[in-house]
Amino acid sequence: MKRLRQQDYLAMREGAEVLEVDHHGDKVLRLADGSILKLFRRRRVISSAALYPYARRFANNAAALARLGIPVPQVIEVLRIPSIERDAVRYAPLAGKTLRELLRGGLAPARERELKAAFTRFVVGLHDQGVYFRSLHLGNVVCTPEGRLGLIDFADLRIHPWSLGKYLRARNLRRMQGLDEERDWIDAAAIVGGRPPGGAQ
Repeated sequence: MKRLRQQDYLAMREGAEVLEVDHHGDKVLRLADGSILKLFRRRRVISSAALYPYARRFANNAAALARLGIPVPQVIEVLRIPSIERDAVRYAPLAGKTLRELLRGGLAPARERELKAAFTRFVVGLHDQGVYFRSLHLGNVVCTPEGRLGLIDFADLRIHPWSLGKYLRARNLRRMQGLDEERDWIDAAAIVGGRPPGGAQ
């Protein structure tokens, strides 16, 4: 993890576009060179996040997912910025639009059915490869220009060395099931049963 001095951080973020912010400050920036800087708050107490920082988890998960053949952002560097008590990961964004962006932009009924089926196959495929993603929702799944589905924002993702059982498959859907706009994208029977529509992805 590279340590970044305050003056170097300020130079890096000069001209950046703030994409996401919360009450603690900036969370995601698009830098002038087009790369993305995702900031993680440092933990002051002993916790799993303090011992295994989220920025490092993000980078490790990106590498692991890429080895599984899943499209993900390309990590450039992992940073520690002591002056603002943040860790960060800088990465080249994954080309395409999230399924949430596509949905909110308006989809023809046939295209929506196609994407829903593709999403179901994608999630079943993730579970078959042992991927458990608590933050699974349409805003974290990107449809690339090639028509493939990929993942973003996966610091809390885990990859087990075995295919997920039905309990974890069902539990992995809870976040989306609480989102009114996205709930009907879930084919729970197919996902929990591991039976994607139209056969394997």
